[in-house]
Amino acid sequence: MILEVAILTVRSGLEAEFESAFKQAQAIIASMPGYLGHELQRCIEVANQYVLLVRWETVAHHEVGFRQSAQYQEWRKLLHHFYDPFPTVQHYQLVEGGFAV
Repeated sequence: MILEVAILTVRSGLEAEFESAFKQAQAIIASMPGYLGHELQRCIEVANQYVLLVRWETVAHHEVGFRQSAQYQEWRKLLHHFYDPFPTVQHYQLVEGGFAV
């Protein structure tokens, strides 16, 4: 499993619109092969900053399967106009740990 991490800076004042659009867009990503789960979290200190965490089976499921799909074009249409600057996306793999609830 890999973890996709994207820090999203949304244009100020558009947070509610972004969150509404994301509610729609999450169905797109959740339908993709290799998708394992996601979280969108809003920053407490900076109201227009979010972190998107997506779990994929492999990097290829994200970079090829999702990003090169027709569904990605709909994702882009729903979300990309909210970002300033455009986010950098990185992939991580677990070395150690876990968390207790």
